[in-house]
Amino acid sequence: MGIKRHKPEEIVTKLRQVDVLVGQRMSRIDAIR
Repeated sequence: MGIKRHKPEEIVTKLRQVDVLVGQRMSRIDAIR
C-alpha cells in the first residue's frame, strides 16, 4: 500500500478546522479526530 500524501493546502484547511472546533470549546484530541 502507498502512503497517502496530503497537499499543503489540505493540511492548512485541516488545521483551520481544528482551530475552529477548539474555539468552540471542543478538546484538541476530539477536534483532531
